[in-house]
Amino acid sequence: MSGVEIGLTTVAVLVGLALLFDFMNGFHDAANSIATIVSTRVLKPHQAVIWAAVFNVLAYFIFELKVASTIGKGTVDANIVDHYIVFGALISAIIWNLITWYYGIPSSSSHALVGGLVGAALIKSGPAALLWGGIGKIIAFIFIAPLLGFLVGGFLMVAVSWVCNRTSPRKVDSIFRRLQLLSAAAYSLGHGGNDAQKTIGIIWMLLIAAGISKSGDSVPVWVVASCYAAMGLGTMFGGWRIVKTMGQKITKLNQPKGFAANSAGALTLFLATIMGIPVSTTHTITGSIMGVGATGGVKKVRWTVAGGIVWAWILTIPATALLGAIAWLLGEALL
Repeated sequence: MSGVEIGLTTVAVLVGLALLFDFMNGFHDAANSIATIVSTRVLKPHQAVIWAAVFNVLAYFIFELKVASTIGKGTVDANIVDHYIVFGALISAIIWNLITWYYGIPSSSSHALVGGLVGAALIKSGPAALLWGGIGKIIAFIFIAPLLGFLVGGFLMVAVSWVCNRTSPRKVDSIFRRLQLLSAAAYSLGHGGNDAQKTIGIIWMLLIAAGISKSGDSVPVWVVASCYAAMGLGTMFGGWRIVKTMGQKITKLNQPKGFAANSAGALTLFLATIMGIPVSTTHTITGSIMGVGATGGVKKVRWTVAGGIVWAWILTIPATALLGAIAWLLGEALL
């Protein structure tokens, strides 16, 4: 361990900060889960966020904690982790979430947390503190997750168009209104399964550093339950500034397109979560929406909007690493 004694009060404050981040993660990323069913008017906004929140929490009973393990043990050397590093990671991620939420930019809460963790670890102990195997997988999936979402979304949309070729538009609309509820539920399961586990991982990291848990122990049930509850509550409050960007600015969605986009996003998230790889739910659904839109022709996707989102993807880890380093220094002065 880090060799720094961490008091119970400090642990409690940082756990509270982590749950605040988890709440904001759900709040910030609510648009990912509900944008398609809101923009296609399958559900009203307040109905959609409750629908998404329920399935966020149900993920607790479905997925193993492989993503939490990657964050807690696979990104930075556990021997250098202390409360300053956890503080730096959380503060940088919260600040980045607030900035991107305010400007309506669909960025990644996951990568914000990883970037903050990396920045805090770097300023404390240098590059040797980083576990490049785990970080390399996370960086690789910055590109793989949206590309996979794009390809699967495009494939599903083509399949849907072929199957429904001779079906009346009214019947197609009726069928896919129901199917969109299922695809949005599946996506919310994937969102809860992957995203809530990142906060579980960082609290677990803190508990190990404080000597409350040991590296070989199971994650305490209260940590898992509180993280899923915080994310579900955040989703229920919903970040409406991002819904419009996700739901209509990238490409115009209808019921079949919304179903294909959410299904592609859900399948990608399930795969990543089973593999234990923390991915961006934002990147995943954005890639899926772009793939669905592109099946109608290149001009059906607003590539300038998509390009702005991609820049946010690229900048998230470097920006939050810098914020994490600054927050680490601040933590040393305050904690």
